[in-house]
Amino acid sequence: MVELIGDERLDYLLGENLKIIQSPSVFSFSLDAVLLANFVSVPMKKGNLVDLCSGNGVIPLFLSLRTKGTILGVEIQERLYNMATRSVAYNQLEERVQMIHDDIKEIPPVIGYEKYDVVTCNPPYFQTDSLQERNLNEHYAIARHEILCTLEDTIRIASQLAKQGGKVAFVHRPGRLLDIITLMRLYRIEPKRVQFVYPKKGKDANILLIEGIKDGKPDLKILPPLFVYNTKNEYTEEMGYILNGNK
Repeated sequence: MVELIGDERLDYLLGENLKIIQSPSVFSFSLDAVLLANFVSVPMKKGNLVDLCSGNGVIPLFLSLRTKGTILGVEIQERLYNMATRSVAYNQLEERVQMIHDDIKEIPPVIGYEKYDVVTCNPPYFQTDSLQERNLNEHYAIARHEILCTLEDTIRIASQLAKQGGKVAFVHRPGRLLDIITLMRLYRIEPKRVQFVYPKKGKDANILLIEGIKDGKPDLKILPPLFVYNTKNEYTEEMGYILNGNK
């Protein structure tokens, strides 16, 4: 059994493979996290992985199905860290998945520099030019806006954690593509794979997936577009594979 607090609920991930604790008033993961966990290149067996801005631990949980390596998740919000820790315990993944309650900007000396094969991050997307733009819910505001960390912070820290030749992957908004590429190169991460995600054909892309290699050589590949819904507003076949854990 798992202890649920307040309005928390226990949701399925990828069919019945995993369950995760969520709360509508605190945090619920989005499609972005699923796409990033599916997109990033991971070692199937051994390896050290770290996920920054982990929220309720959704990406570490997803990655546990794709790799036998060890996975660290770093989350600054205590409530979300607590939810993630209980989800890891419920799924009996404590031997491979560990959550850390800390600020990502302080984490490199704590967990070690340049020792990770894979670093992932679903960072806050929105810059904060005024208080009025922030979500009134503090948990959502921190998760969605660059209040406690910026895009540059996440890329700089990812570079510090990734070993030479290690993979670094982000999910973000297409409008920040040039910023992301500029910052990745500034911090020695060479962009290697980019994929744009579209709500459906005929619509503008609204999600960007990008992966780079620490100290890699220039060779950027633009992957085929991924469409979420078909003309009947049903998940496309490819999205069905991703969501059902068959890919």
